[in-house]
Order: sequence, then structure tokens, then C-alpha cells
Amino acid sequence: MRNVTSDNLTQAFLDYCGPDTSPRLRFILEHLVRHLHDFVKETGLTHDEWRKGIELLTSAGEMTDSERNEFVLMSDVLGLSSLVDMINSKPEATSSSVLGPFHILGAPELAFGGDLKGDNEGATVIVQGTVSDANGKPIAGAGIELWQTADNGLYSNQDPAQGEYNLRAHLTTKNDGQYALTTVRPAPYTVPDDGPVGELLHATGRHPWRPSHLHFIVSAPGFQTLVTEVFPSDDPYLDEDAVFGVRSDLIMDYVEETDTSLVPDLFEAKDRLTVPFYKVDFDFKLARESA
Repeated sequence: MRNVTSDNLTQAFLDYCGPDTSPRLRFILEHLVRHLHDFVKETGLTHDEWRKGIELLTSAGEMTDSERNEFVLMSDVLGLSSLVDMINSKPEATSSSVLGPFHILGAPELAFGGDLKGDNEGATVIVQGTVSDANGKPIAGAGIELWQTADNGLYSNQDPAQGEYNLRAHLTTKNDGQYALTTVRPAPYTVPDDGPVGELLHATGRHPWRPSHLHFIVSAPGFQTLVTEVFPSDDPYLDEDAVFGVRSDLIMDYVEETDTSLVPDLFEAKDRLTVPFYKVDFDFKLARESA
């Protein structure tokens, strides 16, 4: 097109898309570009502001590596990750929540009732529950991937003092859909604010704190994989999570206990629990895959 204007630029872009463009890709690009172009017009974006945005994205790319994804973090603090979670969650299933930038593959298998705490500092937490379908029927053999911070608020791939897979595990539910383990109670922590995402937070007067939580990926054949996280009801940052991950059905209660004799023998760490310790019961519901 020889006469591109601010009025026909969006359509010119769409006309440039070739006939092999898939309908879904064209649909997404059309809406993306329309919103981007409208954003520029509505804000009267200046060259300096445009350059600053490009610098922010460039810095995010330079900081991203196999252990930290600054683009995911940016998506998180803008609420984009949570919005994608929300519109894709099924009402009959447990709510999904953000994956976060510190998930890594290959976590080792942990037996039913196994101990994830090991020699980590902090209070012991007994975590147990069931995985079921939307009607409450237990799902046997469901896979549960769990990861969390240590008591110092750092994930293993942030902290050189921790082993590579510290406080990361893969579990499998029993025939009755149950899972059970012991771990350490995680602490609230700040998202990394030493990069472009931190610059954005500081510029808008926002804090980088997240409430403490346990990350889960729950999967089973025939069901939609659930990526989520669960939060304690007494956390001070529950109502101001920097990445908007909290949902009402993802809030759990830490029940303080002191009598270790009441702990079932199935728990590997029963004889070495710290006192007081805490108990958490949290059940997951999975939605069936669409036909």
C-alpha cells in the first residue's frame, strides 16, 4: 500500500497476511494489532515513551535465561498471567493460578507420605488431600508436581546454597486419589525486582511481595492439567499479591499441632517432626478434557 495512514494502517497489516495464515492466528493477530494501534492513538504515545517500552522489553530478553524468565514475571505483575488463567479455568474444577518464573522440569519422585523437608530450616508442614473429578470421584495415579521456596523465601534455582531440586518433587496419588507428604512451611517473598519488572513496580509505587504458597501441577489422563498454587489464610500479603494469583478456593488453613503421636505412621518423618508442626488438608478437582 502506497498511502498508509493512521486510519488504514491496521487494515493494511491484516491485508499483508498471506492466504496460508491459519484462521486462529489471523484472529489473534487482528485483535492484538487493533488493540496496539488503538493504544498508541488513545495515549498519543511519544517517541521517547515508545523507546522506553522497547528498552524494557529488550532488558527482559537480556535477563531471561533457563532459570529466570523475566517475560513471565512481567506477564505476572501486569495481571496478564492471571487473566489467562481465569478465562481458561473451568468452574467445576479447582481454580488455576500462575506458574511463575521458577518452575523447572525433572523433579524427583517422592513416595506417598515421603519427606520433602529434609534438613531445610523452618516449621514442618504435613500436606495431604485427594485428587478427584468434578463429581468427587477419586482419581488414582494422578501426577502431582510440587515446588516451593525454602524458609528464606528463595527457590532452589535462586539460591546457590540449595540443591538443584531442593523442595521440588513429583508425587502419584493412590487408588483412593490421596496424596500425602511432609515439607517445610514456605515464607512470603518478593518477586525479583532487580530488573525491568522491578523498574516497573518501583515506577508505579507497587511492592514486590507475594504471600507464601505451594505450587502444584496436577495431571491425569483424560483430564485437563491444572497449574495452581495454594495460600495460607493467615498470610499478611493475601490481599495484595504482586502477581494477582490468589483465588478464594485456593486458600488453605495451617492447623498448628504439638502432639506427634497423632501423626499416622505412613509419614516417613513422623519421628523427627519439629514441634509445633502444622497440618494442611487441600483437595484438588480436575475438569475432564473436552471431547
